[in-house]
Parts: sequence; structure tokens; C-alpha cells
Amino acid sequence: MSGAMVGYRAARFTPLAKRAMDIAIASAALILAAPFFLVVSLMVRADGGPAFYAHPRVGRGGRVFGCLKFRSMVVDSQARLDALLAADPAARAEWDATRKLKNDPRITRIGRFLRATSLDELPQLINVLRGEMAVVGPRPVTPAELDRYYGVSAAHYLTVRPGITGLWQVSGRSETSYDQRVALDVAYVSQPSLLADLRILVKTPVAVLSRRGAH
Repeated sequence: MSGAMVGYRAARFTPLAKRAMDIAIASAALILAAPFFLVVSLMVRADGGPAFYAHPRVGRGGRVFGCLKFRSMVVDSQARLDALLAADPAARAEWDATRKLKNDPRITRIGRFLRATSLDELPQLINVLRGEMAVVGPRPVTPAELDRYYGVSAAHYLTVRPGITGLWQVSGRSETSYDQRVALDVAYVSQPSLLADLRILVKTPVAVLSRRGAH
């Protein structure tokens, strides 16, 4: 068998193996986390709002999907954000640079815990089973973020499923600039490897427990 044929089969096998790994991990994690889902859902709903929310994000090929999370913000979060950014130039600059706020007035008490531990993202395991996300990949972005920050790098982002964890999560998260985040996405997509995915998965619990860049 020629080297070209081996390379072709390997290229075909890797996405299939990655998808199989995603399904296995997401299925097992959802079964183990079922009691936690119930408890957290009840706690989040205590303020009268829904337990989950689905935010529009861009997936592979440009398809927009609802990225699931435990709700960690007040129900009128968008109105509060708009008012804050209009009144506080420093907050506006921080938001424009990172799309995050270190002292975000929209986040609920239980939401702060969920975000600090990244547990708010557990419902994205459902997105993985639906085929909208992967366990490891670039973080899912909004259409506005893709247009504003990615430029020519958008072509890299659109070739893969976005992930629950990835290079950005294990590289400082919100302590990095958005340009660095885009560079990490390009680096990940440019050298796809199941071994690289496994390395990121191994590093993820340490990154979560250290809470580095989490807010």
C-alpha cells in the first residue's frame, strides 16, 4: 500500500475517531452528572428564570446553533450590559478587548460559582451529542465576534466543530487577549491530532481547579 493511500486513510479516520471519542465521553459524563444537573437546575430556577439558556454561536461550516449553558446571569442581563457599557468607558474598553467583564453585575450568586468552576458549561455535552460541538476545539463564538475579530482566520475556525474545552481554556482563558485567543484557535486547527486532544483533556481539570482566567 502506498504512503499516499495510508495518509489518505489516516486523514479520513481521524475525524471519525474524534467523533466517536466525543460521543463516548459526552454520554458517560451526562450519565454521571445527572444528579448534579437536577440539583443545579433547581438552584438556578430559584429566582424565577429558566435553568438553561441557548446562546447563538457559530458552528462548523458557519451553521448557527444554540450553545447550551446553565443560566448564570439575571433575566434582564442584556439590558444591564447595555446600560453599563453606555455609562462606564472602562467597562466598554474591557468588553471590546475580551468580550468579558471581571466585575460583571449581571452574574447571579450561583452563577459566579458555576462560572468560576466552568460547571455552567456542562449542558454543552448535549450539544456534543447533537453533533454541534466537540469535546475539544475552539471555543464557540457569536456571529459578531467571528466577523469582528477573526478576519482571514475565520476560515480555520469554520472547518471544525467548536469545543467545550480547548487550547484557550488551558492557556489562561480570560487572562489572554482576544488576538491571542484567535491565534490559539488557528494553532489548534492547523495541527489536528487525537493525541493533542487528549493532552488538552488532561490539562483541563487543572485549569478548572486553578480557576486561572475564570470569570
